Amino acid sequence: MNKTLSLVAALMMALPLLSSVVRAADNGYRTVEIVVTNLTKGQIISPPVVASHRDGFELFQLGHPASPELAGLAEDAATDPLVAALRANRRVLDVAVGGGPILPGQSARIRIRTRGSHDRITVAGMLVTTNDTFFAVRGAQAPRSGKRTLRSPGYDAGSEENNESCTYIPGPPCGNGGVRTTASEGYVYIGNGIHGIGNLRPSEFHWLNPVADVTLREVH
Repeated sequence: MNKTLSLVAALMMALPLLSSVVRAADNGYRTVEIVVTNLTKGQIISPPVVASHRDGFELFQLGHPASPELAGLAEDAATDPLVAALRANRRVLDVAVGGGPILPGQSARIRIRTRGSHDRITVAGMLVTTNDTFFAVRGAQAPRSGKRTLRSPGYDAGSEENNESCTYIPGPPCGNGGVRTTASEGYVYIGNGIHGIGNLRPSEFHWLNPVADVTLREVH
């Protein structure tokens, strides 16, 4: 009996120490859930790429050329090169990719870690029935309570001519990823929709901004 009481007492004394170890192992990480909702009538959004990072990181700047990795996402919904570039960036803490495309009117949930000053969130995904249009939220601060919702316009990467020809478009009804035009505008700007100059009918694929809701909230 005395041995049992001694063991219980030892365990009780150890509990605060074990709790400290667990807190130390947690190391200040928080989990943020990002919900992306497709607001368009006829555009599918590719699986979003999400990054948590410090202030000062910018995925792109309006009026400036898109990086090759962002252009790959905007033209072909290619996530791997962008994910690799983000993970190699010293300002970035964590990177995640959505589990699948987001149909019109539907939502996707992605979780990512933040910590300390790495509390900014950037999210991006392609509007797949376009030449090079994408949505993005850049450097949004993760809330510590409640939730925060932002809306994104469609951005044009300026890396491919908007000829609206199925020869160069990965999404339905085209299915031609990896084929790119040689002409381009050369800089990122606010996208201006589908105008019926190629194979795409505006009645099906045109949009008016915003194209996506992005909601951030901390989860436990």
